[in-house]
Amino acid sequence: MAATHTEEASLDALRARVAALEAALATEQARVAAERLRADVAIIERDRIRAAYVRLQEELELLRRRIFVAKAERVDVAQLELEFAAKRAELADLVERLGAAAATEEVDDYIETPPAPGNSPKRKRPTGRRDLQAAPLPEERVELLDATLEGNADRIGFEESRRLAWRKGGLFRLVVARAKYRIDGEAGETSVATTPMPPETFPRSMADASLLAKILTSKFHFGMPFFRQEEELAACGFGVDRGTMCRWAEDAGMTLGATIVEAMRGDAFTAFCIATDATGVCVQPEPSPTKGRQACRRGHFFTLLADCDHVLFEYMPRETSTAVAAMFKGYSGYVQADAKSVYDVLFREPDAPLGVEDDVRSEVGCWAHARRKFYEAAITKQRAAREALYRIREIFELERTWAGVPPARRKDLRLSQAKPRLDDFFRWAEAEYRRVEGERGLVRSAFGYVVRQKAALMRFLEDGRLRVDNNASERALRRIAVGRKAWLFVGSDDHAQAAANIFSLVASCKLHRLDPELYLRDVLRVLAQWPRDRFLELAPKSWAATRARLDPDELTAPVGRITVPPPPEEQAAPG
Repeated sequence: MAATHTEEASLDALRARVAALEAALATEQARVAAERLRADVAIIERDRIRAAYVRLQEELELLRRRIFVAKAERVDVAQLELEFAAKRAELADLVERLGAAAATEEVDDYIETPPAPGNSPKRKRPTGRRDLQAAPLPEERVELLDATLEGNADRIGFEESRRLAWRKGGLFRLVVARAKYRIDGEAGETSVATTPMPPETFPRSMADASLLAKILTSKFHFGMPFFRQEEELAACGFGVDRGTMCRWAEDAGMTLGATIVEAMRGDAFTAFCIATDATGVCVQPEPSPTKGRQACRRGHFFTLLADCDHVLFEYMPRETSTAVAAMFKGYSGYVQADAKSVYDVLFREPDAPLGVEDDVRSEVGCWAHARRKFYEAAITKQRAAREALYRIREIFELERTWAGVPPARRKDLRLSQAKPRLDDFFRWAEAEYRRVEGERGLVRSAFGYVVRQKAALMRFLEDGRLRVDNNASERALRRIAVGRKAWLFVGSDDHAQAAANIFSLVASCKLHRLDPELYLRDVLRVLAQWPRDRFLELAPKSWAATRARLDPDELTAPVGRITVPPPPEEQAAPG
């Protein structure tokens, strides 16, 4: 009986021991599970920080490259250096959180503190037009005779007026002498008649067409701001203040825009393809009622390249879909642009809003934009980005070999050689995009761009006249990007539109290999005497043929009548 009680006691002790061990095991399992959960959370956090670290490395490398590698159009270096320092500080913080040691380099601070604005001096009251006769300038004289009175009345002298003119080499004073005649009447009375002035684009202006052409070419072709031209003209012997030049430029731009540029715009909308792009420009704010300082606002210059005929610039206060729709109102055809969302309105279905239902346009993509995104990703040594660059290079090399081929033949070559490569490229790109779709970074952005733009990027296969890239419009915008580094801003929306008109003529002159200064001098000379329904003949596209039909002596003379030839179709008609 005693043995039985002892065995039961041993069993109870064993059961208690098992229960204690089970409880300890459950506690340990709970602790291990908690540790494992904490480890999983730490791994997730580590992976998140590591991904952010890689992403910041890419952004840092891009900022470093944009600061130290020259580009045709780049943002302000001072602002880039601020972003560079902020990104590097953020990267250093992530390195510390990852437990890695990283050495950093100091970035020089190139930002200068602007001086405190002082009180601007009061402007002097205007005293009227200055006396050109007192200026130490060489002088040329042009005498205008009246064809009906010469020989039939006594010439008694000349009525003289003076203006500033320009030839390559410097200023000179141009004296316009209009003959005066004494006319004896039948009743014995005597009257005086003066040779009338021929029609001029800017009558009674102190500036001759040659000087206006020089000022406009220096500003809008060579990027020389008015304050530098002011110093140049003063060194030539007669100073013209920048405010006067600004008014001359605005008058000339608006006049040329309402005549020649408007005719160019109507002709451009019959083009097969229009390539477009845009860039920003600072616009000087209007004076504040409180006379306080205000920041410049931002406007935008759009460029439109109509086949190989015209280069047009349009100014828009805001870069919006509404502005783009209004700019392309009435045009149907191919439009080549980057993938910016403001252009989406051009390619909507016919029943789309914003009043574009009558116009049918097809989007043509830009392989240069697609390549640029892969190039940025390849800077950070991404293998897939390098392979994409290699594949895209094959397309550009094929296009280079077909440069002189007629469009119909080029289309056949594209379909037989380029299309199989493009089909293979997009199959590969779509697979790569699915692989990186859940990530963030430059690689995902590059592959996402080409996948979304597939139809537009393949559009150039439809016609041999279409280009594979939109670099031509970017090159046209370069003159604005380079010029604004010197002239910084435009004075108002009206002045910006006037500047866009002059930019259109200067860029079109370059397209057709014309001297912009000589062209502007000639068209300002003949514009006032030209028929209103024939302004397209004065566009750079047609100017070489039009100039050949003009009397060279009349055109070379600073003032005088211009004999307008008949239209080309009438001149070419038999009999």
